[in-house]
Amino acid sequence: MIGPPLVTACRPRQWPKNLLVYASAIFSFRTDPLIWINSSIALVSFCLISSSIYLINDVLDVEADRAHPSKCRRPIASGALSIPLALASAFVLFCGSLAVAATVSPSLYGVILAYALIQLAYCLQLKRQPLLDLMCIASGFLLRALAGLVATGLGASPWFLLTIGLLALFLAVEKRKAELRVSLDRGVVTRHVLMRYSLPLLQRLESLVASSAFMAYALWSAGPTLKGAPTSWMLLTVPFVLVGIFRYQLLSDPDEAQRRASSSPEQTTEKPEEILLGDRGIHLTLLGWLLTVVVVGIGHRLGWLA
Repeated sequence: MIGPPLVTACRPRQWPKNLLVYASAIFSFRTDPLIWINSSIALVSFCLISSSIYLINDVLDVEADRAHPSKCRRPIASGALSIPLALASAFVLFCGSLAVAATVSPSLYGVILAYALIQLAYCLQLKRQPLLDLMCIASGFLLRALAGLVATGLGASPWFLLTIGLLALFLAVEKRKAELRVSLDRGVVTRHVLMRYSLPLLQRLESLVASSAFMAYALWSAGPTLKGAPTSWMLLTVPFVLVGIFRYQLLSDPDEAQRRASSSPEQTTEKPEEILLGDRGIHLTLLGWLLTVVVVGIGHRLGWLA
């Protein structure tokens, strides 16, 4: 049946991740309409290609998903969406995404194609390889930010790209940590690669990546002196990033996760998009960060802030 099962299988609740394509436009403090139009086209292209990959992934993982306590309710695993229809839809979305990207620039087309190839490799093999699976997940976020850069033609600070990559790696580690904890609690290995991880290892990786991501963002926000943000007033946003990392780590803590399980079972670090959409603390942190960015951006554009 074409309808709700197909829409659900495309995972629109994960589309907010694609808003990363606007990062370069936001941090450039530019208001040129063409920059925002091209960023929006990149957003549409990424929504289409990511949904295509989700469909392919769910077809490949159908048996494993049926054994998972929550993934068994996905449309393909539950039988609500047939495999032939899912594959046909994935092909249409794949072609549509490349066609949309081609209207902006060959560079955006290349970024979308690179994303698709990496994610297909992840679905077929790399998700079974420890550490490489984390890199593949992080690359998806980094390529979203890169898509915004090539779509707008804006330059990028290396600290900016490093921050995006490290924060994405942090989310990937948190995701695996939550999945491993669920597997240990239920005595069922829901993902093959989890057998190669341990909670102490993931906690060490989490500490390293979180610290590195925060330092990279602080260096970027220091301003033009360090080839970072357009103005050093972006340092005002640093506390929000720190609080956001702290909040996410709180939510990943076993005791906190257990406390929240009864009231918000879907809000788990196994599903970063649910945290983004459902946690009030994250909402307030993001709102404070965004308002500060807007005020600094306006002040810089008007010449009030150097």
